[in-house]
Amino acid sequence: MEAYLLVITLLSIVIVILGVSIFKWHAFISLTVASIFLAIASGMNWDEIVTAYETGVGGTLGHLVGILALGTILGKMLSESGAGLQIANYFVKIFGEKRLPWAMFISGFIIGVPVFFEVGILILLPLVISIQKATKQNILLIALPAVAGLSIVHGLVPPHPGAVAAIGIYGANLGIVLIYSLIIAIPAGIIGGPLFAKWVNKRIIPQGEPELIKVEKTSDQFSLPSAGVSFLSILMPVILMIIGTAAPYMTIPDSVAKFLSFIGNPLMALLLSSFFAFYFLGFRQGMDKNMIKKFIEECILPVGSILLIIGAGGAFKQILIESGVGATIGTMSESLSLSPLLLAFLISGLIRIATGSATVALTTAAGIVSPIIANMSGVNLELLVIATGAGSLMFSHVNDAGFWMVKEYLGLTINETFKTWTVLETLLSFVAFGGALILNMFV
Repeated sequence: MEAYLLVITLLSIVIVILGVSIFKWHAFISLTVASIFLAIASGMNWDEIVTAYETGVGGTLGHLVGILALGTILGKMLSESGAGLQIANYFVKIFGEKRLPWAMFISGFIIGVPVFFEVGILILLPLVISIQKATKQNILLIALPAVAGLSIVHGLVPPHPGAVAAIGIYGANLGIVLIYSLIIAIPAGIIGGPLFAKWVNKRIIPQGEPELIKVEKTSDQFSLPSAGVSFLSILMPVILMIIGTAAPYMTIPDSVAKFLSFIGNPLMALLLSSFFAFYFLGFRQGMDKNMIKKFIEECILPVGSILLIIGAGGAFKQILIESGVGATIGTMSESLSLSPLLLAFLISGLIRIATGSATVALTTAAGIVSPIIANMSGVNLELLVIATGAGSLMFSHVNDAGFWMVKEYLGLTINETFKTWTVLETLLSFVAFGGALILNMFV
């Protein structure tokens, strides 16, 4: 029976992979079909299957909808107002030309906190190309650190969708994940970003020219916000979340601690930050309320797709639990003595390689691992989130939208993209996982 349950679980994962990569189904459809297959094949009663699916979707999305929507709105305001560009310009000015890779890494890291990877690329690459044209340096030296900063934050640091979904599925503490992820993401990003860029820049000289992004100066409708306002807009949700996490340990009145915990809740932190952005990045920059409303409507639409994927991942998790598959795999894993961190890293990495999506990899792997660790003691749930996120960055290749964005925007060949972007992502993945293992020894 144990072998049978293991086989049908593997088959359900294969369904997700084939659905996305071969049949070109949306990941939501693939995950839903895989969940129903697993439920039927494991012998669940017909009347339990839909209920389990709905419970999984609701349990996962309940705390996520507002966070994702507000995070996207904040990202849109940063993009449209030019705040992201202002931060990048500031770092370039402070660091100077010789330390450009470090300036670009810090820009990518900070801009990546509140915005999706794709948005961050669109904010940063015009600046990357402008700098390259002015300095005549190898574009890889300037661009790779920026995309490394964006990518490591996307994979590990809340409030990014995959990380927040994994936190919900594992039942981890968001504030602690945020602190741990920053401790791990910075050294991983430095190795995969500025250090790797300096090494590869001497070995690969791209033959093509970036042509998709034009950097001719145009008369901008809005002046850029100040560097101080730009920094505060991006860092405000992170600051509020850290304060909220620290509040219970401060020597302050109980009512104040509760209030700080309330405003440090991710939903409230992002809501307050969004209103801050509406005023300082919107109205003060000359936007009117109709324009801000238009930006919000534009950026909310793509969130629907991400929510569907995450919800279906939650349903998959619930069916793993209610069918008894999770408990069976957990028993087998214990007998194999595999570390939960290693298990999460490997499963997430395999799904990432197969589907090309970090969010699908994180969500699906968390759904598979969550029931396995349910009866284990001493598992650090916060580091489990980071190990799963590290796996989700591994070996980006032709089935990943990020691979093609980097290739096309930087004017690279496929071979050059493999040697640069794919290696960079794999470096980030393994260094971050190593960081999680090291931190696990001390916490």
